[in-house]
Amino acid sequence: MARIRSGSGNWHGRVWRLAFPIIISNISVPLLGAVDTAVVGHLPDAKYLGGVALGAMIMSFVYWGFGFLRMGTTGLTAQAHGAGDADEVRASLARAALIGFAIGMVLMALQLPIAYVAFSMVDGSAEVEELARAYFAIRVFGAPGALVGYAYLGWFLGVQNARATLYVQLWMNGLNIALDLLFVLGFGWGVEGVALATVISEYAGAALCLWLAHRMFPRIGGRFLRARILARDRLIHTIAFNRDVFLRTICLVFAFAYFTARGAEMGDVMLAVNAVLLNFQIFMAHGLDGLAHAVQALAGGAIGARDRNAFHAAVRVSTQWAAALAVGVTVVYALAGHGIINMLTGIPEIREAAVIYLPWMIVSPVVSIWAYQLDGIFLGATRGHAMRNAMMASLAIYLALCWVLVPLWGNHGLWLSLMGFMAARGLTLWAFYPALNRAISAHD
Repeated sequence: MARIRSGSGNWHGRVWRLAFPIIISNISVPLLGAVDTAVVGHLPDAKYLGGVALGAMIMSFVYWGFGFLRMGTTGLTAQAHGAGDADEVRASLARAALIGFAIGMVLMALQLPIAYVAFSMVDGSAEVEELARAYFAIRVFGAPGALVGYAYLGWFLGVQNARATLYVQLWMNGLNIALDLLFVLGFGWGVEGVALATVISEYAGAALCLWLAHRMFPRIGGRFLRARILARDRLIHTIAFNRDVFLRTICLVFAFAYFTARGAEMGDVMLAVNAVLLNFQIFMAHGLDGLAHAVQALAGGAIGARDRNAFHAAVRVSTQWAAALAVGVTVVYALAGHGIINMLTGIPEIREAAVIYLPWMIVSPVVSIWAYQLDGIFLGATRGHAMRNAMMASLAIYLALCWVLVPLWGNHGLWLSLMGFMAARGLTLWAFYPALNRAISAHD
């Protein structure tokens, strides 16, 4: 496997060959969340929607905390791929998959204390919490499959095989949606049916990952070498980078968990309203993240190949397209937001309240895009310490905003604080960009 030189060619085409499959696969994730919301949102009481919202938020807190299994694997694999080191490309996958499986087993073993801590941090009604506990008790058994899948998805992006990511996500989420409809609307299993559908799809997705990777190995080349996988210097670098990404992700997940918890304090209806609107934020994030994932793979490959021009081209072109896409999403939300809300819930009270807060979702894409794009650049460059420090500063700003604005303006203050958090993420990462740029230039 020769060193990849990528300093020439049509960069718009390169970006979109990666970004388009990623965007399509990413959009399938919030579509799944939207189906969960729509299926449960048409049950006769807001408590079901609130129960899924709380249960899913807790599982997101748990899983997102280990998002380094995807994000870290992409950056490390991309650099090895750019350098033409096939043995290290394989070793990056092996390390991440083994770590993911081990973490998943630990989460299953520790589910009772995890549930105790998680539910002590939220303040929903007794009925909502009971439903959320039932959801969590089933979802946690999918942890090994979900986290191994994270490792493989990150590896596919690192070797710039976005189509594999697309196949896995469409398979997982298509199966999940079908099982959602069968279990909830067909069998009447309610919240438990939503959770079981997700668990089955997580293991089905992991199985497809294994099959696709096995088919790729002959083209990738190299061998799985235990000495390389367990090499001390590689392990130290991997652990240090993943530790920083883990801390960064915990801050991010805490910010959204805090948002949900503050909304729950305002009552079950407001909790349900915010759950509906967060589908807009999640849908937008997964779509715009496609270009961030593209720049992560391309920038990481350029760094591995020590190609400064390729790095700058990847950053410039992907950012141009990301900004254009953000404007497009804003227009769609402005024109179709009311209709989307009506699709997500049939409860009149929730519909009416959600429309009041819809303007925050309309402005969110143009506020949030810079954080996503810079995340991709820094992940590709494996600059975990900068991402950790920027996120910690952003979280402090967000909590200060909540402390001031929520008592003044209620749920509007909560949404304004969240927009401030997204803006702060972009600004704090941008402050670290000059140092990254100098380091890339020095290694050319």
